[in-house]
Amino acid sequence: MSVATAKILDGKALAQKIQHNLKAQIQALQETIGRSPGLAVLMVGDNPASAAYVRNKEKACTQVGITSFGRHFPDHASQAELSSVIQELNQDNRVDGILVQLPLPKHLDAVALLHEIKPNKDADGLHPTNLGKLVRGESGLRSCTPAGVMELLKEYNISVQGKHAVVVGRSILVGKPLALMLLEENATVTVAHSRTVDLGSITRQADILIPAVGKPNLITKEMVKPSAVVIDVGINRVVDQFTPKGRLVGDVAFDEVAQVAEYITPVPGGVGPMTVAMLLQNTVWSYQNSEMA
Repeated sequence: MSVATAKILDGKALAQKIQHNLKAQIQALQETIGRSPGLAVLMVGDNPASAAYVRNKEKACTQVGITSFGRHFPDHASQAELSSVIQELNQDNRVDGILVQLPLPKHLDAVALLHEIKPNKDADGLHPTNLGKLVRGESGLRSCTPAGVMELLKEYNISVQGKHAVVVGRSILVGKPLALMLLEENATVTVAHSRTVDLGSITRQADILIPAVGKPNLITKEMVKPSAVVIDVGINRVVDQFTPKGRLVGDVAFDEVAQVAEYITPVPGGVGPMTVAMLLQNTVWSYQNSEMA
């Protein structure tokens, strides 16, 4: 059996480095601003994956010196109740970032709630105003996961200029904003998705391949160009005879793709920690700019 040759893009190590820098930045700003930055994460119900994400976010906030204003609502919370809390947080000067933890229970309209967050407190970078700024190439809050992917490429000095980047997935959370960020850095971008015919013929053209679909082992060795950079955004819980409690895997068949790629991200430990680091970075950006508003 071939041994994996791809170099690992370590998102966990980079996230720790970013958090270390943010901590120093917050300590310096606190003297001028007179308070610590604040992040409010709103969670509805008891989805175990969401609960784990929220715990990670709150723990990361504590480590860098961001105050958490987290609110946990029961499953049956109403749209009006959440809307009222968002309005309250919009007016609260101690809160710099607001995040609604997705997915929400089916009776709630997530898009309407995201629209109600003040654009300058939109810690997830998903408000239409911030997405519009991204389209126009203006500075603003950026969607966390795609911003994390771009930081990872930058950290390892992987230039995207002139490269063919293929993004598999077209969600508003990852695929679309990521395609725009890659274009901004002068990549040639193809967006493939569930309706793409002969996906392998497209992915094999990629110098940089970024699957973000949520389908285990979607990308196999045959679908990857030798020496490509593969950044796996997928996160899936798989239960089998070896791991009855389940384990996390990406969209890439890691062991086999690592034999042909030049760089690859692991799951977990790749893009996931970067998403949290970018959330903290967005909160600090809003905190810093709140003084200039």
